Amino acid sequence: MSIALSFIFFLILFTVVGVYAATQKQDTTTDYLLAGRKVNPWAIALSALSTGQSGFLFTGQAGYAYTQGLSAIWLAIGWAIGDWLAWTLVFKKLRLTSEASDAETVPAFLAQKQPGYRWIAVISALITIFFLGTYAAAQLLAGSKALNSLFGWNYAWGIIIGAIIVVLYCFSGGIRASIWTDSVQTIVMIGALLMLLVVTISASGGVDDIYTNLSQIDANLVRLFPLDLPWGFLPFFIGWLVAGFGAVGQPHIVVRAMAIDSADNMNKARDIRTICGIITAFTAIFIGLAARVLLPDLNDPELALLDLSQSLLPGILVGVILAGLFAATISTADSQILSCSAALTQDLFPGLAKSYRYAKIGTLVVTAIVLVIALANNDSVFDLIVFAWSILASGLGVLLILRSLEKPVSTPVAIAMMLVGIAVSMFWKLEELLIPGLFTINFGLGLSGAVYEVFPGMAAGFLVYLIASILIPPKKV
Repeated sequence: MSIALSFIFFLILFTVVGVYAATQKQDTTTDYLLAGRKVNPWAIALSALSTGQSGFLFTGQAGYAYTQGLSAIWLAIGWAIGDWLAWTLVFKKLRLTSEASDAETVPAFLAQKQPGYRWIAVISALITIFFLGTYAAAQLLAGSKALNSLFGWNYAWGIIIGAIIVVLYCFSGGIRASIWTDSVQTIVMIGALLMLLVVTISASGGVDDIYTNLSQIDANLVRLFPLDLPWGFLPFFIGWLVAGFGAVGQPHIVVRAMAIDSADNMNKARDIRTICGIITAFTAIFIGLAARVLLPDLNDPELALLDLSQSLLPGILVGVILAGLFAATISTADSQILSCSAALTQDLFPGLAKSYRYAKIGTLVVTAIVLVIALANNDSVFDLIVFAWSILASGLGVLLILRSLEKPVSTPVAIAMMLVGIAVSMFWKLEELLIPGLFTINFGLGLSGAVYEVFPGMAAGFLVYLIASILIPPKKV
């Protein structure tokens, strides 16, 4: 009962923030999708952190540390560096060029109304809806895992409850409500993690005892550099660094850069987001390591953080942890569904682009699609998120960089870049190619384990652009 009451209190708090945000809204698509481009850098930074880390932090990253050990820190370090580079090199220019071109969505920004632009808008919108929708489904799954762990609820109930809350957030005030609730949720998320960290260190007997016990369980858990990397450490680390840079291909993060009040405030938002992100990532990893010592026989490592909180904390504080996790997943899911809704109503069906009513109908349609995807699979949250992230980065990221830098890219080249990037990323992920009834090809190269697929996917997109630039020098429209 104490867990439930604490959890409900924070849900009410987030709802109140969303309701207040609704009082500031204007019934226009620009306000619904970009909050009028007037959001302060603190809110942008905290929102970007919450929507970027989300269920991946509480379930995926803690679970990854539980299974991989100390070497999990390289994922966090590489990702943080790459993300910092994305904010430094791309997002400021994106804010300026997106406003100059009057683009309110990522597909619209990629299309740029050049000859044949509708094909770019349609293909990038479909990529957004399908793969960002899969990403959003992973968030609902992460939230449902939390509710299942604490209350024993069927996964389906957690997914449905999460979807309902997402719709309420989206309807209350569009992206403004999403950003404001994200900001409050980030504060709760950081507080919950730090609280559990302190209790965990105390219960474990200190950092030295955790290290000693990990080494007794498995010596590989305390290795700083993993031994089983097919191509060695450097390609592995570069892969995760480029993964962080892949934020340039994530529509739910990119729109926050487009919504900031001034491009001059982008570096401030970047620094706030980076510092808070490092704190939360390392905290989640340390908690995952401690859970391996205190709870060595977990069936689902992605529940390590929640199971540990139940073992160490009183019920009311477990509710705070649950609220932090659930808030993180919902904050990401509502941002992603808004981006998918924008792609549907603004880019696939441009006749509806200025209709505030149809923007909300689009949100309902996308939520229904995401709900079906989430209910249809119970896969690893970590695997779902890193797959969707890699496809979006490879498919949209390279073209967005070039558009932000105002480099001319013709429609055929833009389409080729998107499709080749996705194809290479998918191939890199495959361990085998199976055609039922015909043949099976086992690659056995361990490509994804050697280098995360964002690197080859984005590199392939850049290669297409370079080859096209040499063979057919583009003309600026």
